[in-house]
Amino acid sequence: MHSSKNRLGRVKQTSSKSVRESSDKLLRRFRGVTMPYSGHRVIRAVKRAGHEPSIHGTKLWKSSCLIIDYLKKNPPKRRDTVLDAGCGWGITGIWCAKNWGSAVTSMDADPAVFPYLKAVAKLNGVTTTPWVERFEKVRKKDLEQTDILFGGDICFWDELVRPVGKMIDRAIDAGVGTIVIGDPERPTFHEMAERAINKHGGELLDCRLSGTIKATGALLVIHND
Repeated sequence: MHSSKNRLGRVKQTSSKSVRESSDKLLRRFRGVTMPYSGHRVIRAVKRAGHEPSIHGTKLWKSSCLIIDYLKKNPPKRRDTVLDAGCGWGITGIWCAKNWGSAVTSMDADPAVFPYLKAVAKLNGVTTTPWVERFEKVRKKDLEQTDILFGGDICFWDELVRPVGKMIDRAIDAGVGTIVIGDPERPTFHEMAERAINKHGGELLDCRLSGTIKATGALLVIHND
């Protein structure tokens, strides 16, 4: 039982059950994975601990849902090992760990995102391996045991077009089986995707979600099996 004072100074009793119910309203469920809003108690606890992401890692981005929807409908044959590049809160990798039992490496240049990722993973009963790294620093040998590489909303600046494209080049050379990059169709994403398709083949898919989660965008999909 929790106590708090209202404006008149009266003590208001709040049960643990009502706190849980309030927090449950701040959860979204999508394709078998649980995603908290930023006001959920587990996210607020991470914020209170002083973790402040600096490279847009402040929420769950909807391109991740486009990728999850695609992977659920089109599961690759090889999916034991997964790299979530520019993971942020890491929901796509968490989905793979929860639904496929994949060994997931969650990579981001900003170490401050990982306490949030850990909290979201715990809500879903899984863990992933954190890796602090930038796209341009990912080497071919880092990718040689990877079955799937994906990233959502990772090409949002002009200066990211080349690093993301080069990471895809190295993934192809390393034998990564499936590459999926999602975006709400920024010009920078289309520039990167056009270069990748011209070099490696693949396809650009228009995507839309209209259920509990509403999202539109495009996926760059390259099959390398």
